[in-house]
Amino acid sequence: MGPTPRRRTVTANVGGVLVGSAHPVVVQSMTNTDTADIEGTVRQVAALWRAGSQIVRVTVNNEESAAAIPHIVEFLRMRGVDVPIVGDFHYNGHILLHKYEDCARALSKYRINPGNVGAKRHDENFTAIVERAVEFGKPVRIGVNWGSLDQALLTELMDLNAARPEGERKDAKTVMMEAMVESAMRSAALAERVGLPHDRILLSAKVSGVQDLVAVYRMLAPLSDYPLHLGLTEAGMGTKGIVASAAGLSILLQEGIGDTIRVSLTPKPGGDRTEEVHVAQQILQSLELRSFTPQVTSCPGCGRTTSTYFQKLAEDIQGYLRDQMPVWRDTHPGVEEMKVAVMGCVVNGPGESKHANLGISLPGTFEEPKAPVYVDGQHTVTLRGDHIAEEFMRILDDYVESHYPARVVETAGV
Repeated sequence: MGPTPRRRTVTANVGGVLVGSAHPVVVQSMTNTDTADIEGTVRQVAALWRAGSQIVRVTVNNEESAAAIPHIVEFLRMRGVDVPIVGDFHYNGHILLHKYEDCARALSKYRINPGNVGAKRHDENFTAIVERAVEFGKPVRIGVNWGSLDQALLTELMDLNAARPEGERKDAKTVMMEAMVESAMRSAALAERVGLPHDRILLSAKVSGVQDLVAVYRMLAPLSDYPLHLGLTEAGMGTKGIVASAAGLSILLQEGIGDTIRVSLTPKPGGDRTEEVHVAQQILQSLELRSFTPQVTSCPGCGRTTSTYFQKLAEDIQGYLRDQMPVWRDTHPGVEEMKVAVMGCVVNGPGESKHANLGISLPGTFEEPKAPVYVDGQHTVTLRGDHIAEEFMRILDDYVESHYPARVVETAGV
């Protein structure tokens, strides 16, 4: 059993990152710095990219941030950070993109919220942004958000619903979702009339509730072959945000819906922004849609495992694998699919270890102080003493070297 085949879409090229059903689901993120703070934004974009974000979005909300964009892109390239930068526009995008041409050129994609382009001159302002995208060959994400939905369109659909016979009327939430979908589709049609190619349009319809997210994307997905961006608009903090994002995105991805994702976590004050990237990657890897880093299966602990030794070893191995991945990704292709098991007693330890590429079954309470190691399901050695962790790490390194051959780097002849 596996996920439903991906919904078929065209491919959008976002600064060299290909988004669509013919390509792996793309992980993206967004900065929370003041974009006018060039150095701070460059640092955070670089950190998100190193964590694995393939696309990074930044706020472009005033003249200072628009003026900063070309410098941000330039400094990132100077540091070897090759990541597409997306400009997030609300209210004044039509002004900024025309006043700051270098900003319009430097961005890899524009994000437009059709509910925030102005009520009186909605089509005119929307068209002005799309014209810039056409001029400079940029893709556009039309990102509808139920917190800032086009009120004229919502009123129109609410009035139509009220005019239906009483037994045929829909509840207000359903009408709101229909308005979101209608806003996205009308905006995409307008963008194409203005001249934006069909394969440069991506859509999203973000809400903050899991069931609502699933419902609105199920409505949106069958209506076009545009690539879809998934994510809760405000997932929340900590466990709540992680669980809600995993629940909503997993349902849709399992149904073949979604071509790029973001997990919009609220970090703690001074917290690590890259957490949202790791969560997005883990969702995709848990669904076996993509592989990013070797997976560690570890025992949760019980009365048989009063020692915390296996917990510390599992934590150390997970940290070691994550630290090594930036190097291994380039030097040992395929290592991201490796599975490691660190188990705490005889009940499930040997069995789980045999199912992993590399596994260790540590002694539980009152068990003999020995740790059998399994390589590709076969018991190869039993570790004892005070240096089990160090010895297992060496076995891990040897496994990577022997099972994931180093990439051959070709050099030009002299």
